[in-house]
Amino acid sequence: MTKHSFNLLLLLLLSVNHTYSKETLTVNQPAHKNHLSGSLSPYLLQHVDNPVDWYPWGEEAFNRAQELDRPIFLSIGYSTCHWCHVMEHESFEDSTIAQLLNQYFVSIKVDREELPEVDHLYMTVCQAMTGSGGWPLTIVMTPDKEPFFAGTYFPRERLGNRPGLLELLPALADIWQNRRTELTQTTERITDFLRQIETRENAGALNQDILERAFQEYQKRFDPENGGFGGAPKFPTPHHLIFLLRYYYSTQQETALKIVETTLKKMRLGGIFDHIGYGFHRYSTDEKWRVPHFEKMLYDQALLALAYLEAYQVTRKEFYAHTAREIFTYVLRDMTSQEGGFYSAEDADSEGVEGKFYLWTEAQIVAVLGPEAGARFSTIFNVNPTGNFHSHEPNHEEGLNPLYLNSDISTLARQQETTVEELDHFIESCRSKLFNERKKRVHPFKDDKILTDWNGLMVAALAKGAVVLEDSTYLIAAQRAADFLWTNLRDTQGKLYKRYRNGKAGLPGHLDDYTFLTWGFLELYDATLEPLYLDRALKLQEQTFSTFWDEVNGGFFLGSALGEDLPVRSKTAYDGALPSGNSIAAMNLQRLARLSGQNQWLTLSEKIGSVFSGEVERNPTAFASLLTASLFAWNDPREVVIVGVPHQKDTHTLINSIRSTYTPHKVLLLLNPTDSEPLVTVA
Repeated sequence: MTKHSFNLLLLLLLSVNHTYSKETLTVNQPAHKNHLSGSLSPYLLQHVDNPVDWYPWGEEAFNRAQELDRPIFLSIGYSTCHWCHVMEHESFEDSTIAQLLNQYFVSIKVDREELPEVDHLYMTVCQAMTGSGGWPLTIVMTPDKEPFFAGTYFPRERLGNRPGLLELLPALADIWQNRRTELTQTTERITDFLRQIETRENAGALNQDILERAFQEYQKRFDPENGGFGGAPKFPTPHHLIFLLRYYYSTQQETALKIVETTLKKMRLGGIFDHIGYGFHRYSTDEKWRVPHFEKMLYDQALLALAYLEAYQVTRKEFYAHTAREIFTYVLRDMTSQEGGFYSAEDADSEGVEGKFYLWTEAQIVAVLGPEAGARFSTIFNVNPTGNFHSHEPNHEEGLNPLYLNSDISTLARQQETTVEELDHFIESCRSKLFNERKKRVHPFKDDKILTDWNGLMVAALAKGAVVLEDSTYLIAAQRAADFLWTNLRDTQGKLYKRYRNGKAGLPGHLDDYTFLTWGFLELYDATLEPLYLDRALKLQEQTFSTFWDEVNGGFFLGSALGEDLPVRSKTAYDGALPSGNSIAAMNLQRLARLSGQNQWLTLSEKIGSVFSGEVERNPTAFASLLTASLFAWNDPREVVIVGVPHQKDTHTLINSIRSTYTPHKVLLLLNPTDSEPLVTVA
């Protein structure tokens, strides 16, 4: 089944030329607010005042659709998504669009970060039907959750070749009411297609030759001038860089290291990095990393910090360590809750305008720094009077600039005939003044929900940072967050919740919640060698196996059998913006088997590779995290056991000597000869 055959339905829909005016709509708006007010999701709460009669995902909505015999209009997004905001303002706040939706559909809003299994399934549908995906994700489906139409952003009215909701909604309603037989045939074909792609049988063990093939593909896609892979837009994808660092360690292939270093340097110099407040934006709209899409995601900070830390371990270049510290500064300053957990994201928009918080005019910089320093700073960071940021927004202010550097600090110092120390001091002095001025602006919206999976990633990054950078500040933050999650995001049976907000935990955890948090505890054990953290990692792994493992074909499902009732139960190892849960599970299992002596975990890790090997063979770079786990398994990982009393000087000295070299394919275990208790206890 190809996307082109699915698109026949879209052509059929658009051949129905519906035109109508407000006068043709007789349904009245509901006198009450829609059904989102009880949600804890910031994204759903952003839509609580829409005239659309939104429901959250749940039985009430589906029962209502069955009762009224109406299709479901499903809209999936997240709180810091710029185009989600655009579609809301254009369409979901519009009374005419709302009347259409309320008359012909039952409308459901989903926060993709809270219901990843729902998002994954219907994003797969969208990609199959249209050849692309993204958010906002728009799905129209039967009350039985069987999709028959998919897309992403739709404007209110037709925009070029993109149909508007004013023509799409009545066409879809007409199909539902008058052409149900054709529609049923389409839903059956789509559902069969989903079952086929989500049904995986053991395809045989991965061949080690796949590593070289993956490396060759990275070489072909690499942009040697600007770093990264391909053209615009460019995403950081740090899990690719981590694989290449591990590949370099295993093969000493210098080109792999060059790809990583070029990319990490260009990103840090570019506008995708926030030079005033630190942290990385979501992606670059151009191939040179200069003009970002301004939202900031917690998972990007965690994964990029890990990549910069490993680059520092390999090269010992302070540039990478400094960048990791800057990321942590941003997270600990702006993204940490009073309880110790980490917030999810910051918006791209403020005051309804994309990037307004982050952009500068030359006049604004001069007003803060003075004429001489302002002119020098503007030259260094490529600020010009006409601006280098151009927005699609109406009434967009002119002369705005994201800040970026053309060269590293040593090259800039030579160009300005000064020392690196003097230039560093000048930039930091200016940055501090501009940061204080920027604090007076209206800040972007912050999504303050605490997600288990993303917090697990940040725990892992901070714990690793504590070891690599020898800074206990990061360890304290990682321990505090991990303890918060362990205490507040588990139920009485030890199963994880997905989300915490306003003092309440809720929603059943998905595979990523378990595997990412297990990763966090493994890094905490590596940083502290305290058995408590290894014990917690093993407990989580037991829960992961009992909740998500596919007993028939192997591999882990994304959701539990008792989770969402969907047409197909998803299972994937494909890396998107985040590494896949199956891939991180494969790595966790390798480490846990060697730390605990429980070799059944090695068998499970190998089965994960076998289940997805056919897909990996077809597109190896889409499975970078699984290949990283395979590298670990195939490189005779070292099991280093230290017998010594914790905190004694000689024990500490030995541990530090082992940590001083980059050896990613190892586990480190501390046995205390004075401890009569077993190292780990799984209960």
